[in-house]
Amino acid sequence: MHEESGRSVGVQEHAVVIGGGGPTGLMLAGELALARVDVAIVERRESQELAGSRAGGLHARTIEVLDQRGIAERFLSQGQAAQVTGFAHNPLDISDFPTRHNYGLALWQNRIERILADWVAELGVPIYRGRAVTGFSQDVTGVDIELSDGRGLRAKYLVGCDGGRSLIRKKAGIAFPGWDPSVSYLIAEVEMAEEPAWGVRHDDKGTYALGKLDDGKRVRAVLREEKVHQGDEPTLDDLRATLVALYGTDFGVRNPTWLSRFTDMTRQAASYRDRRVLLAGDAAHVHSPHGGQGLNIGVQDAVNLAWKLAQVIHGTSPESLLDTYHAERHPVGARVLRATMAQTALSRADARTAALSETVADLLRMDEPRKRYAAMMSGLEVHYDLGDGHPLLGRRMPDLDVLTDGGPRRVFALLHEARPVLLDLGDPGALDITPWTARVRHIAARYAGTWELPVLGAVTAPAAVLIRPDGYVAWVGDGTDQGLRGALTTWFGPPAAQEFPANDR
Repeated sequence: MHEESGRSVGVQEHAVVIGGGGPTGLMLAGELALARVDVAIVERRESQELAGSRAGGLHARTIEVLDQRGIAERFLSQGQAAQVTGFAHNPLDISDFPTRHNYGLALWQNRIERILADWVAELGVPIYRGRAVTGFSQDVTGVDIELSDGRGLRAKYLVGCDGGRSLIRKKAGIAFPGWDPSVSYLIAEVEMAEEPAWGVRHDDKGTYALGKLDDGKRVRAVLREEKVHQGDEPTLDDLRATLVALYGTDFGVRNPTWLSRFTDMTRQAASYRDRRVLLAGDAAHVHSPHGGQGLNIGVQDAVNLAWKLAQVIHGTSPESLLDTYHAERHPVGARVLRATMAQTALSRADARTAALSETVADLLRMDEPRKRYAAMMSGLEVHYDLGDGHPLLGRRMPDLDVLTDGGPRRVFALLHEARPVLLDLGDPGALDITPWTARVRHIAARYAGTWELPVLGAVTAPAAVLIRPDGYVAWVGDGTDQGLRGALTTWFGPPAAQEFPANDR
């Protein structure tokens, strides 16, 4: 990994600078590097090490996204595949879903970040470590960026992946409306002198739990606080007092290796873009960790944004393509916010909420509600509004086993280079995309199996599909090329557009 340190004379220039090297920033950097964009990360941490284990896993759609780039096995080999999807403490089995990854992955964020960082290093992305973005100014051609060590960077675009308290969002003047917290939690990894009361407990104010960490010696504590706190850093005394309030003892708690606080504050950026500054991940949306959504939708934000940003930078597409990032991802984020707020409310155990929770649990045991909520929580139901037409339009492309002239291939394998694909399953030569050949791979193939989507079930087999680099279907053919040129122009630039420069990086 090329990691810059110290001061340098002059201003270093990049096409894109990403503020923040967490999962969202790393995924965005990797995607841009695959698109041959000169991208760099600014990260306040001196190394990729992370205090505490943080987020606990990946949902099915995120695993699919990683599979689309050929790196899913790196994560699967280090985690535990399991049915991790749930809603308000109701497990939702997706083992019957039509996906190669009909499960989630239990894997702590510190490992997820390390794997992503290794991938980004292989792609040659520089990381300016031990520094943070402290300010910036935009003009018509780019962004001048100030760093905490006094040096500066210049970029065509700046992307804030710097967390819920995003300085980049604040400096851009992007509003962050939403709801203040109704509950706060302490989260810690500690030792305890006494055997604690293992497991999950509920009371009329929320849920709390003590569990063993992998080493079998330390305890992971997630504890509801009696009063709502936010902002200030918790202390070991705060942890002791909270344990006593909830359990009547502090179990001899000692030696914390991680101690933090989170709340159910729920906010979303009013816009994911202000001219040449964009937001992704927690910088764009914060919410309760119920359902494990944050890391996952952040990674998916990055995959939606990267190819669009790359095409604008290369001159292939107009800058207006970036508007589709907000248009597509803001509704996804809003839905996650609603779901996490509902789960927070359902986590309380007073008599009225308990009755509601039992009703919701009864509903989720029914097959249709189970499928709908499981598809939402796993990310498999995302549907971008690309107009009326075939059910595939705007939805994730299934990872079919197709037969090409070069032999059998998985559809996801065709997306490893993060390039769009026209998968042509009809009569050879019926579709001509010559003006876009340098930008879109035209793959002739055959497939005789069933086309099936989560929740919707079997759908009519198309004659061709135009697949975006993020794996979503931009056009569906019925045996003719009707609408194909329009879709190619909308998503991958006009036929006379400048092609990707060979020496851009």
